[in-house]
Amino acid sequence: MTGAGHITVLLEEAVDALSVRAEGVYVDGTFGRGGHSRAILARLGPTGRLLAFDRDPRAVAAAEAINDPRFTIVHEPFSALAEVLDDLGFDAVDGLLLDLGVSSPQLDEAERGMSFRFDAPLDMRMDTSRGRTAAQWLAEASVGQITEVIRDYGEERFAHAIAKAIVAARTGQPVATTGQLAALVEKAVRTREPGQHPATRTFQALRIFVNQELEELSLVLPRCVDRLRPGGRLVVISFHSLEDRIAKRFMRDASRPPQLPSRLPLRASELPQPRLALVGKPVRPGEAEVAANPRSRSAVMRVAERREAA
Repeated sequence: MTGAGHITVLLEEAVDALSVRAEGVYVDGTFGRGGHSRAILARLGPTGRLLAFDRDPRAVAAAEAINDPRFTIVHEPFSALAEVLDDLGFDAVDGLLLDLGVSSPQLDEAERGMSFRFDAPLDMRMDTSRGRTAAQWLAEASVGQITEVIRDYGEERFAHAIAKAIVAARTGQPVATTGQLAALVEKAVRTREPGQHPATRTFQALRIFVNQELEELSLVLPRCVDRLRPGGRLVVISFHSLEDRIAKRFMRDASRPPQLPSRLPLRASELPQPRLALVGKPVRPGEAEVAANPRSRSAVMRVAERREAA
């Protein structure tokens, strides 16, 4: 546990996968409450460096407790990787870790509006200093737009019924709190999997949309490969199928030779080499970790290594 109510998922497994070199330069793309960052720092030597990103002002404030000249925290999304590395004078790095999704403090702090467990303002932003809240977007979006977001990001089969209920309700008063939204969804969803709240998929979808989480991931993955030194590792921990699908497909495609016309007169040695090599099989939390931290149960970690330039 590395902060109030926060347990870092796959802590040792992720840092082991980075294969940390004492003098290396590493990036923690999602500082959270610093579990992975502190473990990386513990393996670095005096000349090693760690750069951490986080969009959440509270996470950035928590990072200020790390008084270590090897450590730098940046209040930016990880998609700003290339610009930040350029600004800090790093041409390349030896490893990058992306621990995706929402952190426990973000779920457990009622005022963030990410959970239906509390009645609070419907915010959902990871970065509370910029961008539109979920309530602001729902006040203006059409039935079609709301349907698309809830269907595509929440994989919710009752997305259209939920969207209609939201638009109908806002004619009387704005849908401004988590409690209002959860109640609307509960009435619109006719059946749900045992043990799952009817609003689970809708809240997930809106959070992903408001924070552009899948777009951020799609943007950063090729930038990670661009900035990795040969032999450097890319480690991605996902918590739901949409994130994992993006990471899986990206690593798979980047580990295969480019597709060229079949009759192109090239020897095998002349073919362009893939940029990544997959490392091991996907890793999931063990029974003991899931028992200690049920939120870890959906996590999956994928690892790839930058190949030598051809």
